[in-house]
Amino acid sequence: MYIPAQFKEKDSDTLFQMIEHYPLGTLITHSEGALDAIHIPFEINREAGEAGFLIAHVARANPVWRSVANGDEVLVVFRGGDAYISPNWYPSKQQTHRQVPTWNYRAVHVRGQITFREDESFLRDVVARLTKTHESTQPVPWSMEDAPADYISAMLKAIVGVEIKILQITGAMKLGQNKNAVDLRSAGENVINSGNEIMGEAMLSHLKIKDS
Repeated sequence: MYIPAQFKEKDSDTLFQMIEHYPLGTLITHSEGALDAIHIPFEINREAGEAGFLIAHVARANPVWRSVANGDEVLVVFRGGDAYISPNWYPSKQQTHRQVPTWNYRAVHVRGQITFREDESFLRDVVARLTKTHESTQPVPWSMEDAPADYISAMLKAIVGVEIKILQITGAMKLGQNKNAVDLRSAGENVINSGNEIMGEAMLSHLKIKDS
């Protein structure tokens, strides 16, 4: 991924937090001369390996686990929001007219080695981790114990585990860091006013960096 220096995020904790907040990743694979992409939620295991692992699962009916070999290199893309930026939102445009439209975004790319797992203990752990994470916001969180044991066992037989050893993680946070504080503040406020509060606040957070 080409990343201009001012937009490259180097802090690993920030990158991992981005994945945790936006866990639906695009898994890109290559086999038999063809590219494929699937969209699945991932959980991070930071403690395992040198750089951590991504874990997930796919339907057994999905051919990816048969066409892609264990140990193959894959790419997982996570997106943390995006926003169109109008040049009219920059006060300096009114003075110099030297501004053009652009698009701000946040993205994390994970390159790693994939292994498909069929052992029940791994599958139970993956489902339990994903469930615990995403049910935590519910008033009464669902757990695997809420369903009959034979039903859960049957469901586990219908999936295949995905384990990706992280080899490299890179992040692009294009949030207007290359603009002066006045233009950045105005653009961020306009993004918020357009209904995209997450991206607008992310842009405005860089004002503190400029002021420090």
